[in-house]
Amino acid sequence: MVGLVLVAHSAGLAAEAVALVKGIAGAGTAVAAAGGRESGELGTSLDLIEAAIRVVDQGDGVVIIPDLGSSVLTARLVEEEGRVVIADVPFVEGAIAAAVAAGAGVPLADVLEAAEEARTFRKL
Repeated sequence: MVGLVLVAHSAGLAAEAVALVKGIAGAGTAVAAAGGRESGELGTSLDLIEAAIRVVDQGDGVVIIPDLGSSVLTARLVEEEGRVVIADVPFVEGAIAAAVAAGAGVPLADVLEAAEEARTFRKL
């Protein structure tokens, strides 16, 4: 199963997004939060992102979904073509779409594509 890492500037936001994703896509979804800094302050942490990748990596690849700004820049430091990719998607919608696809057992490229389709979701 493809793993997901949700990177946010806030530990609380990342953790709640993981809870939402697991609530919708299922508790068995391989998703982890990497939010805030080790000190608990707002920001991003390369160490937390790397730790989250280790938690969810089951050998089928990992999709990182960052919230904005420096979380994107920090996540780019761990990109590995064909193994760890970043999705340029809306944080919540992209995470849910990716999780549903990952739960269906599709390959990394298809999980990334499902997440990217979230850019076109309309609410009205």
